[in-house]
Amino acid sequence: MKVVIQRVKSSSVSVAGKLIHKIDNGLNVLVGINVEDTHEDLIYLVNKIVNLRIFDDENDVMNKSILDVGGSILSISQFTLQADTKKGNRPSYIHAMRGEDAFKLYEEFNIELNKFVPTYPGVFGADMLISIENDGPITIVIDSKDK
Repeated sequence: MKVVIQRVKSSSVSVAGKLIHKIDNGLNVLVGINVEDTHEDLIYLVNKIVNLRIFDDENDVMNKSILDVGGSILSISQFTLQADTKKGNRPSYIHAMRGEDAFKLYEEFNIELNKFVPTYPGVFGADMLISIENDGPITIVIDSKDK
């Protein structure tokens, strides 16, 4: 699994002009699921995300986690994070997990995150409009295969 984590002042997801979820002060997490990903990959990433110290403390040092600041997470499934761009100019998505299997892992990922922090999902497989007010900007990419 690969995630792009963004510290945000606010973030929202809409589908077909309808607001699905909006958060303030937290993390926008884009989630790409690989065909080889397992439960262990998502648990690794959940633990990394909730403990990642990217929020400022009283001395303006990034020393606090989302657990410390009481923020929330907007989780967006994004298969394009698994793009292979090694050959040519058209990305290949052969490594992205498809369909029901990807949906199950994505849901499980959100359930596990929600055990620690209020977590709101996008709409799996939908054409979504994501609005992000990146704070910092702070953007971190983590791949569970790079442990």
